[in-house]
Amino acid sequence: MRRRFVSELHEQETVHQVFRAAEKQLRPNRNGNLYLQMELSDRSGRISARMWNAGESLYRSFENGDYVMVEGTTQLFQGAKQLIVSRLTKVEPSEVNEDDFTPVAAVDVDKLVVRLGEILRGVTSPPLRSLAECFLMDEEFMRKLVRAPAGVKLHHAYLGGLLEHIVSLMELVLRIAPCYPQLDRDLMLLGALLHDASKVDELSYDREFAYTDEGQLVGHVVMAVSLLESKIREVERLTGEPFPQDTALRLKHLIVSHHGEYEFGSPKLPMTLEAIALYCLDNLDAKIAAFTQLMREDPNVDSPWTSFNNNLGRKLFKGQTAEA
Repeated sequence: MRRRFVSELHEQETVHQVFRAAEKQLRPNRNGNLYLQMELSDRSGRISARMWNAGESLYRSFENGDYVMVEGTTQLFQGAKQLIVSRLTKVEPSEVNEDDFTPVAAVDVDKLVVRLGEILRGVTSPPLRSLAECFLMDEEFMRKLVRAPAGVKLHHAYLGGLLEHIVSLMELVLRIAPCYPQLDRDLMLLGALLHDASKVDELSYDREFAYTDEGQLVGHVVMAVSLLESKIREVERLTGEPFPQDTALRLKHLIVSHHGEYEFGSPKLPMTLEAIALYCLDNLDAKIAAFTQLMREDPNVDSPWTSFNNNLGRKLFKGQTAEA
């Protein structure tokens, strides 16, 4: 029997299905009784789940990232679907089709790799082109890049999502730069590559999407500055020439300012033309991707509105259904 994905579940639907578990917590209710709260997912999205009268033995019977067979019923709670679990057992990976649980890019990753190379090899600045080549020649980096998501939940949260985000941002740079001749196009293209490049190591994505220890303790912004410095040393070794200090400084500023605002985790505010432009384009691509993903994966399939999203502080209008 064909599995029903999270995105296909309706209200008051009986569920007997395997999911991947994440964010499990054992919590007390008002009466002090313990219940299990978690996120269940497949490749189509996530659904919050609760199991009443749970205990330590059940909580310890599986780990985040494990597959679990779940029996329960969906219900509507505060405008969003959730799953009330009556029974849960761990399932071995050999018993499931892992393709059902791994979100992947809708675009051809191989084509994205080709396009990435085309754009970077079109850089005209010799130091920046040499820097780009060092990344393209780094087999380990490229191997991670074609698989890494750009985020755990918010945007491009699927295998290949980071590469898709970087290439999309580069395409935006190529279109915007001619409108603003005062911008350094080549600098922005390398900034587009570098700004999230260290997410290949900030995130883990072999099973569930999560943060590595380095990602939690250091973060991709600081990690990217270190990555840039190591690649600059490689450029200098290969070319036998010093890398321009001003260019290196401007690239570092693109990295540390790309979140745009202090409250968004940016160590510095954008202070160059290229930095403010990169921040705006990065934010545009991330927001469009996040909104699109939320609309596509929203479990409220019968409503023209998504459920309320706490991160965005709003619902999203998907449009009227065909029946309407």
